[in-house]
Amino acid sequence: MLNAATDGLLAELHADVAGALGAQALERLRIARAVLGIFFTGVQLDNGVGGLCATPVKSVPEAVCCPSSALAMPVPGRIAGRSAAEVLQDLYRPQDLRRALAIATLNALAETLWQRDGPPPGARVEEGDAFDALAIAPGQRALRRSGQPFHVLELGPSTLKPEELPFYAPAERAPEIVGGADVLITTGTTLVNGTLDDLLRHLRPGAQAAVVGPTATLRAAPFARRGATVVGGTRVRAPAELLDLLAEGGSGYHFFGKSVERICLCL
Repeated sequence: MLNAATDGLLAELHADVAGALGAQALERLRIARAVLGIFFTGVQLDNGVGGLCATPVKSVPEAVCCPSSALAMPVPGRIAGRSAAEVLQDLYRPQDLRRALAIATLNALAETLWQRDGPPPGARVEEGDAFDALAIAPGQRALRRSGQPFHVLELGPSTLKPEELPFYAPAERAPEIVGGADVLITTGTTLVNGTLDDLLRHLRPGAQAAVVGPTATLRAAPFARRGATVVGGTRVRAPAELLDLLAEGGSGYHFFGKSVERICLCL
């Protein structure tokens, strides 16, 4: 569960975006449309800009029961029209689905800044997959699916493929595994479930660390201060088209390279 303290990465990303846009802009900008899809949650602001976040369905057991899941979800019918400032308060709530909508909104605001000001300062921008932006030398111990030695840290093994199971390491081994790794690659979903701060805290000096996936907010400084060297996120190019796909159960296969572009910030 994410601590509601104001010193975590999500809080710092929030402050970074809010400081750049200004409080009045956060109050003025509204949610025009939101889709909580099976795989991804997306929003479009009333300025026409979109943002994405992974939908954390597996971390919400209440989703199997309508009465209890109602407490875990943003209130349907009352999302459109809410101010960005109000939605962002869900970054600090324990309900993962609410936080996912807030992160998608945060990412739409980061894209708003990109369109206004250009790429965030302090980073080199590369198009494409974050894995290509990491310079991984032969023999390095890395958490990745490749021909090199690696471990897969997961809260549970149920999400792993059979060929990955021999490399499974339980989450409680994170201090040991991450502390000994030359390269850490983690999905932005760790922003949603509140585990990213701890993972980055265990990095050893000189290690590379990439946070990848549509959930990763494309702002450089908060990640760099925590030792990340690559942020592999996304820019939503066609928000309306993307939300239509998400409403029909679309996944990355349906929108990458089409309505959504992969972008890397090299820190």
